[in-house]
Amino acid sequence: MTSGLVDSQAKEIWRDLMAPVNYFFKNPVAQKLREETRVEDWSEVILNILKWRDIEVPDPVRLRVRACSDLDQLKAWSERAIHVTEATDLFDDDGV
Repeated sequence: MTSGLVDSQAKEIWRDLMAPVNYFFKNPVAQKLREETRVEDWSEVILNILKWRDIEVPDPVRLRVRACSDLDQLKAWSERAIHVTEATDLFDDDGV
């Protein structure tokens, strides 16, 4: 794409302008935003599984699931959501 450019400095500027921008994704703010989004996604997955299974979700359960920021815990709850008969059973093995 730089073949039409004669000046070597112009070619270098063109290459710099056309280079992909990757710095945003390495930014700590972007990483934190992605992490928060994953947590929100897992929280909604858990609540949706219960909803799809016609299991009533009391407000305290909904609040606890949405307040959790531990991805491993959310993944464990999502697996439990497939098998529980009551929403409160999500928390049975948490030691709380």
